[in-house]
Amino acid sequence: MSRAQGPISGEKGAVRRIRLAFGVAMLGAVGFAVTYSLGGNTQLLGISLGIAFAGLAYGLAAWGRRLLPTGGYVEEMPELSAPPRRRDLLAEAMNGPESPLGRRGLMGMLMLGVGSIGVALLFPLRSLLSFRKPDPVTILRHTAWEPGVRLVTPEGTPVRLTDVGPETIQIVVPEGHTRDGDAPAFLVRLDPERLRRQPAAGRAGDVVAYSLLCTHAGCPVALYEQTTARMLCPCHQSAFDLNRDAAPIAGPAARALPGLPIEVDADGFLRARGDFTSPPGAGFWSYP
Repeated sequence: MSRAQGPISGEKGAVRRIRLAFGVAMLGAVGFAVTYSLGGNTQLLGISLGIAFAGLAYGLAAWGRRLLPTGGYVEEMPELSAPPRRRDLLAEAMNGPESPLGRRGLMGMLMLGVGSIGVALLFPLRSLLSFRKPDPVTILRHTAWEPGVRLVTPEGTPVRLTDVGPETIQIVVPEGHTRDGDAPAFLVRLDPERLRRQPAAGRAGDVVAYSLLCTHAGCPVALYEQTTARMLCPCHQSAFDLNRDAAPIAGPAARALPGLPIEVDADGFLRARGDFTSPPGAGFWSYP
């Protein structure tokens, strides 16, 4: 009796392990989809996808090793046309309850595992679709500066017109977007009589605002030469003449620093009147 039950018991155990492996594959696929939906941590995405494929691979390998016929066989060349009785027996063997393809619902579990992985892999397609959000080019062309947005320091302190000193610059960012990499700007006081070109973005009294990002490679142009009213980029030595509307006068930069239109509100705080006059940062893509 034990000899007869041994293979059957082993087969049942193999079926349970295979079903468990396909279940693990489904859980890994669900984990991948959930992780992507919550923000897409790359480590968790890789782990969950690895678990899904590992479960699927183990299940298929165990299925082929433990449930399908194995070993070497020698068979005479079959007849060109099998007898009807033989065809019926073959169809019954392949479609019956003990078929290696449909045994104990394994085919259904396999399809669920493969299908769940396929559905999970569709989730990243969301990154390629806008879903009513601006397309990437539109996002690059515009920043968080909008009419009425208050100018604040990187620490979040609102800036008044009187806070801008005569010999240095004041770095500012849009309120509520202090960490946006494309939004930093600087304020500086210029002598209106020395201006050779009026700022395209206008000015608030003798204070003007420009993007802090160099138009060559996007480095901060935080070196101000007050005597010549020039901004210098320490990365590749580009120089911009603020008296000529921040036009490039040296170095590899070929485009002027974008201006930021500003105004003073009723409480004396500086606010933006709109976005930069042109996209900020490196000029490696087309501009309108």
